[in-house]
Amino acid sequence: MKYVLVIGDGMADDPVPELGGQTPLQYAETPCMDKLASAGVTGSVLTVPYGLPPGSDVAILSIFGCDPKSCYTGRAPLEAAATGIVLSPGDACYRCNMVTLEDGAAVFEDKKIVSHSGGSIEGDDSDALLAALFESPVFRQAAEKAGLSAYPASSFRHLAVQKNTDITGLILIPPHDHLGETVGQNLPRGSSNAAVLENLMRLAHEVLDGHRINIRRRAEGKLPANGIWFWAEGAAAPLTDFVSKYGKTGGVISAVPLCQGIAALTGLEIVRVEGATGELDTNYEGKVDAVIETLKNHDFAAVHIEAPDECTHNGDTKGKIQAIELIDSRIVAPLTKRLTESGSDYRMLVMTDHRTLTSTRGHDAGPVPYTVYDSRFDKKTGLVFCEEDAGRGQYVPAGTELMKKLFDG
Repeated sequence: MKYVLVIGDGMADDPVPELGGQTPLQYAETPCMDKLASAGVTGSVLTVPYGLPPGSDVAILSIFGCDPKSCYTGRAPLEAAATGIVLSPGDACYRCNMVTLEDGAAVFEDKKIVSHSGGSIEGDDSDALLAALFESPVFRQAAEKAGLSAYPASSFRHLAVQKNTDITGLILIPPHDHLGETVGQNLPRGSSNAAVLENLMRLAHEVLDGHRINIRRRAEGKLPANGIWFWAEGAAAPLTDFVSKYGKTGGVISAVPLCQGIAALTGLEIVRVEGATGELDTNYEGKVDAVIETLKNHDFAAVHIEAPDECTHNGDTKGKIQAIELIDSRIVAPLTKRLTESGSDYRMLVMTDHRTLTSTRGHDAGPVPYTVYDSRFDKKTGLVFCEEDAGRGQYVPAGTELMKKLFDG
């Protein structure tokens, strides 16, 4: 028996008036996921425990059997594990997003947060802008005084580590949940270290706003990556070993450092795919191939697709629908076909990690749909894969229980 987990990040949503009161999952054409939902066990699951922030960090921890109420310290340390960054006692790790702040003469606090991803900046441009900060004497001196260093990620998702600091009480705001709001509403607060981080964010905007890369991006009709944003603070924390808990070996296929870090910390293999971007243009076929190859040496393979979440954050409802349809046609459909043709029995869990709302462009807690399909059985439930039908199925009160449903039925 082989086991596959497919996570469509942020697919779940609320009804959207522009879609005739349907959710994007209901509106999208998803014949393969609907077929699996009808033949399998379909329901809803609470992946984000009450009181914790609704995001992929908390949700995916719980999906992989790690109770976030006891092991979650923040997103950034999980991402750090994917790159081999070693945190010492007393270190804090932050996500250091490249962001777009509103152009114009407004003072820093009054500028709006336009993009949480610097206009989806990638590759050498993003790394060069991060390097430019530390080439600036004023920013470099402030960073050295703060004990802060940064690690380029060749995307908007850079990381920063601050030595010998106390993050007790520190409140950092996820930029993707506050798009269109002013910087001043969402600056770091809650501790003396907040002022240190705020000063670095101010200095970064001064350095980056007129940088040649951003001048070029504006001329090309792209958003400038003219700021940095610290969030997802945390310290190192051990996670439950996946193999010991479930007796299965496996690998995780994702373009997102968070998923790669959770894989590393739980003893699963990180499987990287060339051309995997975390956007609509990701290498879907490469991810399918990676799942099949992983299952040759392991019992379990997980594949994560970020595009629905990113499209929602970007206010692209059409793109979210397209992303959901591509997950169905270019991930789930070919996977089921190739697994069936292999002649092996398999079980597949298809789900979303959390809700990402078209109405707010931000994350939201609450139950999300899942379906567990077993190639040996057809339960003929007549349900389809969407929020409404999931509510008619089996409710799982904690995401930590879901992997057992995949492995044990």
